[in-house]
Amino acid sequence: MMIDYKLNVGEKAALDLEVAIYPEAKFKLADALGSWVIVYFYPKDMTSGCTTESCEFRDTLPDFSAANAKIIGVSRDSLKSHANFTEKESLNFPLISDEDEAFCKAFDVIQEKMNYGKKYMGIERSTFIINPEGVVAEAWRGVKVPGHVDAVLARLKELQAA
Repeated sequence: MMIDYKLNVGEKAALDLEVAIYPEAKFKLADALGSWVIVYFYPKDMTSGCTTESCEFRDTLPDFSAANAKIIGVSRDSLKSHANFTEKESLNFPLISDEDEAFCKAFDVIQEKMNYGKKYMGIERSTFIINPEGVVAEAWRGVKVPGHVDAVLARLKELQAA
C-alpha cells in the first residue's frame, strides 16, 4: 500500500518507520524522542555538495550537541557506501541508508529532477528539525548548501528559546 505523505511543519514525523542506519544497524525516530533531531536528506555520498554539507554538519556537531540535538543524514546509498563516506570524511553522526526510499517518501523528498537534460526521480536536498515530541518544527526543501548548516543551527536555537 502506497502512503502519500506531505510532511509539513506542525505534523508528526514518521516515528515508527524502522530504517537501516550506519553504524548502529536499525533506527526509528521514536528512539530519539526527548531530544531535538536534525534530519538532512542529500542525494549521494562522496559528491561535492553532499560532502560539503556533511562536513559542515560534522564540524558544527558540538554546537548541535550542546543544544541537545542529534544530526542524522539520509540518502539512498548503501550501508557500505555510508561506511566509506563516514571513514573518508570523519563523519561523527549516523547516516540512514534508505535504498527502498521509505524514509525519503515519508518526508516527501523524492522529487523529479533534471540532469544534463534527463529527467529522473531523486532526493531533493532537504532538512527537517524534529522537536523532542516528534513533531516537525522546521523544514527546508530545495536546500542550497552555502550557509545552510549555520541557518539550521540558528533556527534550532530560536525554536528552543520560544
